Amino acid sequence: MEKYGPIQEDFYTERTRILRALEQPKNRHVIMRLIGALAFRTHCPQFGRLQDALGRKFTDIDFGSYPRFARDISRILTELGYEEDKMVTRLFGESRMLFHDQAFGRHIDIFFNKLDFCHIVSFAGRLEAEQLTLPLAELLMEKMQIFQINEKDLIDTIMLLREHPIGNNDDDQINATIITQALADDWGFWRTMTGNLKLVVEMLDRYDSLAEEDRQVVRQRVADLQQRIDAKPKTLRWTLRSKVGERVKWYKDVEELMDR
Repeated sequence: MEKYGPIQEDFYTERTRILRALEQPKNRHVIMRLIGALAFRTHCPQFGRLQDALGRKFTDIDFGSYPRFARDISRILTELGYEEDKMVTRLFGESRMLFHDQAFGRHIDIFFNKLDFCHIVSFAGRLEAEQLTLPLAELLMEKMQIFQINEKDLIDTIMLLREHPIGNNDDDQINATIITQALADDWGFWRTMTGNLKLVVEMLDRYDSLAEEDRQVVRQRVADLQQRIDAKPKTLRWTLRSKVGERVKWYKDVEELMDR
């Protein structure tokens, strides 16, 4: 803890302290990628101001990683001054770890291989595509998988879509190939995400802080992504589930465990 200094109250400053610890030679092999609101802010240098303008507040710092790094993660975060929740490690260690910040009453969630909330967003084998955060496609799906999506998630989504175009790779664009493949095999996820994309467009006119150009760009990018989703051939599994439709619940109710 002395080496890295004390835990910082400001979320962005604390994020930087953790990232600098990961840059140390003995830690460079450890793959930890930011998720949640701070990941969106980190990956949106030009339009990150929209979070402030639209009243977005941070509450936690969360990461995605792989189970093989669990021991290193425990060491690093302990050195940084965090306290591991041993009970969570014992019960869920293959999928999740939890660390507490006693100084400011916050916590860090570490998710391994996937986010499993209303729908599953797998990032196994994908973390290497980015240096600091989940890839942009998974960041977008992280928000769009939430059935009862709230304003903070919509704000993050608007900011991400304003900053980054839709494309077919991970080169500073939202990789539609990853998204369309995920949705083409899962009618429930498709139903939730396409519904949330409509909400994103509906919310644009409610924010006076957005310029008309901001609204137009986000609308165009949502339309672009929706067109790609529609054009992607669906699997038999998707087709069979679509026939059942909303007569059967298509999402999971989840407890709020993280600052999405």
